[in-house]
Amino acid sequence: MTDIKICGLSTSETMDAALAAGATHVGLVHFAPSPRHVSLADASRLRAMARGKAKTVLLLVNAEIDVTAAAIEAVKPDVIQFHGSETPEWCELVRKQMGLEVWKALGVRDLPTLEKSVRYLGKVDRILFDAPATALPGGNGTSFDWSVLTGFDHQIPWGLAGGLTPANVAGAITQTGADLVDTSSGVEIAPGVKDVDLITQFCETALGA
Repeated sequence: MTDIKICGLSTSETMDAALAAGATHVGLVHFAPSPRHVSLADASRLRAMARGKAKTVLLLVNAEIDVTAAAIEAVKPDVIQFHGSETPEWCELVRKQMGLEVWKALGVRDLPTLEKSVRYLGKVDRILFDAPATALPGGNGTSFDWSVLTGFDHQIPWGLAGGLTPANVAGAITQTGADLVDTSSGVEIAPGVKDVDLITQFCETALGA
């Protein structure tokens, strides 16, 4: 069965919807420029709702050491997702020092991008293949050419992100064989505004794929 991550949650209502619909992972964004940014206090509150029901993923972007440590201490997530230009060495350090599952998002332009992901082998628990960054590193509602994933020798557990919606997630799973799908803007009615019905539809469709 494909795992499902609903990222960029910011309200109790949408967190409840994601959990009720069967999301295996819920994402909280702590990155001020993002319309999905939540304070550490709000992230901690939302994380408490998910405890024992789904894994909480805390998304950080090029955060300094002190910011990363404070975020982990405040939220106590199950997973840290690095969505900037973090190096394999930094990911490995956090993984070892904090004892947390660590994911790294990579923007995919072509096959060489996929091949570069091997640098993270043994240093992260999952690679998240996303559309290339634009004004923001993620949550832009754009996808990449999934055909580049065909036949690729995945040496690291991975997930698919970028432009996934209730309308295309089944096809994405069928085409790529992704063992995790991740959506954010695809279940929104405005930037940062999640829709309960879209969350439910996305999870139901992914689970049925």
